[in-house]
Amino acid sequence: MIAEKQRLQDNNWKNWGPYVSNRQWGNVREDYSPNGNAWNFANHNNAESYTYRWGEEGIAGISDVKQLFCFALSFWNKKDKMVKERFFGLSNPQGNHGEDIKEIFYYLDNTPTHSYMKMVYKYPINEFPYDDLIIENGNRTKKEPEYELIDTGIFDNNEYFDIFIEYCKANHNDILVRITVCNRSQKDAPIIVAPTAWFRNNWKWGYNTYKAEMNASYEGCIDINHDSISIKKFYSRNLNTESVFCENETNTPKLYGSPYPGSTYFKDGINDYIIYGSNTVNPEKRGTKASFLIDEIIEAGQSRTFDFRLSPNETDEPFQYFDEIFNTRIAEANEFYTEIQHDVANDDEKNVQRQAFAGLLWNKQFYHYNVGKWLKGDPNFEAPRDFNNYVRNTEWNHMHNKDIISMPDKWEYPWYATWDLAFHCVPFAIIDAEFAKNQLLLLTKEWYMHPNGQLPAYEWNLSDVNPPVHAWSCFRVFKIDEKTNGKPDLLFLEKVFQKLLLNFTWWVNRKDKNGKNIFGGGFLGLDNIGAFDRNMILKDGQYLEQADGTSWMAMYALNMMRIAMELAQYYQVYEDMAIKFFEHYLYIAEAMENLGDGKEGLWNEEDGFFYDVLQLGNGESVSLRLRSIVGLIPMFAVEIIDHSLLEKMPNFKIRMEWVLKNKPELTKLVSHWDEEGHGRKHLMSILRKNRLTKVLTRMLDEKEFLSSYGIRAMSKVYEENPFVFSVHGNENVVYYTPAESDSRMFGGNSNWRGPIWFPINFLIVESLQRFHFYYGNSLKVELPTGSGDKRNLDEVAQNISGRLCSIFLKDENGQRAFNGGNIKLNYDEHFKDYITFYEYFHGDNGRGVGASHQTGWTATVAKLMKPRLTL
Repeated sequence: MIAEKQRLQDNNWKNWGPYVSNRQWGNVREDYSPNGNAWNFANHNNAESYTYRWGEEGIAGISDVKQLFCFALSFWNKKDKMVKERFFGLSNPQGNHGEDIKEIFYYLDNTPTHSYMKMVYKYPINEFPYDDLIIENGNRTKKEPEYELIDTGIFDNNEYFDIFIEYCKANHNDILVRITVCNRSQKDAPIIVAPTAWFRNNWKWGYNTYKAEMNASYEGCIDINHDSISIKKFYSRNLNTESVFCENETNTPKLYGSPYPGSTYFKDGINDYIIYGSNTVNPEKRGTKASFLIDEIIEAGQSRTFDFRLSPNETDEPFQYFDEIFNTRIAEANEFYTEIQHDVANDDEKNVQRQAFAGLLWNKQFYHYNVGKWLKGDPNFEAPRDFNNYVRNTEWNHMHNKDIISMPDKWEYPWYATWDLAFHCVPFAIIDAEFAKNQLLLLTKEWYMHPNGQLPAYEWNLSDVNPPVHAWSCFRVFKIDEKTNGKPDLLFLEKVFQKLLLNFTWWVNRKDKNGKNIFGGGFLGLDNIGAFDRNMILKDGQYLEQADGTSWMAMYALNMMRIAMELAQYYQVYEDMAIKFFEHYLYIAEAMENLGDGKEGLWNEEDGFFYDVLQLGNGESVSLRLRSIVGLIPMFAVEIIDHSLLEKMPNFKIRMEWVLKNKPELTKLVSHWDEEGHGRKHLMSILRKNRLTKVLTRMLDEKEFLSSYGIRAMSKVYEENPFVFSVHGNENVVYYTPAESDSRMFGGNSNWRGPIWFPINFLIVESLQRFHFYYGNSLKVELPTGSGDKRNLDEVAQNISGRLCSIFLKDENGQRAFNGGNIKLNYDEHFKDYITFYEYFHGDNGRGVGASHQTGWTATVAKLMKPRLTL
């Protein structure tokens, strides 16, 4: 058996991994301010001196699964005002488009058990332009692009270090670390490399008194003394090093001007010792934070390698066989991915896909948030909450998160988001199906899911509403896992189905305002896509009927029906549940047609498109004829059932036939689920063939949604002719905005008014494939609209998939679209093959926008590339 696959059968191999956040400051968890200003309370300026309550941060950081012990890298170029101990970026108020990391690094490789990991960090030789980045971004308006580190010119003369950081495991608790520093400049340059180990501070809050300690053992060795940690020794191969120690304790005299009893060697002690030579490290060489300091000159164009080991054993030769172990783990990683990529066409695609998997795996994080404790404070540290004013998450007192979770982006989004995670799990299932299944189950646990059945959204507001895609992801992961392992994991499917019953009921009871199967929910993860804030409470009894909210629920009903049908093949009791969700889906489809009252529905026949409808207090309604992906989401409510499956479910079949005969008002409103298509298949879809064709005519029009890089979030027609709508006496104007947001709605760091978003595009591709599975070559549409070139829907899906993949792949000129035309990023030998998986992409040129390492849902490109779908 392939070595990495064998390791996946032993959970001990995941006890250590890249579980340290890239940013702990500026998060809700660390906010103990009276005014709820999370960005200001724990910020980048005080991060070096402030001890965190709920987690840790670092560069290329690793930890155990409980994050008792952490390890990360620090560097100093002898010019910066601080040691580079954490990645720098702007807070949400500082950025002209919200929070934004201002560093360049790439995740290059990782295996599911983290037996081998590799990344590269590009660290300037000259003084890091902290002030320039803050001032220039502060001066820019929201209509201008962000000012990035590459724009400062800091890399223009190649005056930077490429710092390659590699980990491999000799066994599950014996970790080898290799740091290779490459001087890319034409002059010698100094650097201090400071590998740092520390204990997460869980002794100061008043719940326990146990405090572990590290101390110098002998030259090149630090002892790690913790009763729950298997690693006992921290070795340095370079014996000409100094070991320094301080405490992971807040420097209260520096931050607050108040004394701190006991310690004088605070969290920032090593930083101050390196920068200023201050007497801030413990001369007795012991503490809860420790570093080796390696002070070197790297010659022009040369590189130096520094090796370390975190080991459970004392040995006289910790670096014996070090190179051999590294070579073995690299070979095993290659072996694992060679099998995964056996059907990927070329080396460039393999490179992109492997880095997508690497980003997924590096973005795992230890996430700790006990909301009850956070709200009331700790015995030794009170929380000055002003409950008379707004305090976040007060209704989630039950929640206790303390797990390894897939993050959207460990700097810009270092907290889980439920609908993001659902998309993460699909590519995860290709490389580690057990992890994907456990992630999906985790969010349905009683200490996550609200007692009323709601799934948590994200820490800034756990009660926000995300699109209900959990059931879709669960069944998708189930099928990938079944195909890979040759047997269905019915226990997983049954467990998650039972919990999703509660969540589905929550949606029906909470988000169906009038009990007529029309669903709202506010922004539903799409932030600023509407003409106005869709979370806004409207006046005079007005409310919004959402085409996307209702379509998501129709999709949810079909997903639950399909899961029940799968389980019914083994347990007949689920046949009744399949019937229940089938009928619920039909009622939602009917409601979309007439809003339950015979009023104008969400479909607009004149435009051939779905729109939100604003219900007025006087009983009238207004169709908000803004063409966006809101009108494409009804395509996602599609399921194809093979006739042979129906034959195995006689009760379901009888009920279908009864509905067909006795409730024609339902059956006439949806695509002909009762008629067999190509290969004796049945179609269940909100979109009848005529309507599907009309929607696709809009979607595949290059003047509207179709971009060279995928499907835009909003029609391009609004570039010259904006949509205008008045509400509450305010005129709302919506322009097609293909890149950064020009609105501060939801912070301004996210834009759904024109860019290309991978999660929506991924669902579009999958939906088209399902429709083709039913129609075959009997349905062809123009691609692009007006070209006269007719394609079947599978060909359309392949075409869109190819456009999405082209964002990352080299074009005929050797450029990668996500780099935005930057010459250095596209052509420099030390940049050109490194991939950054952004949050979303420019609707016209494919430039990466938003969070730069949101490999989570953008990693769905790895699924599109397996096998390759071409233009």
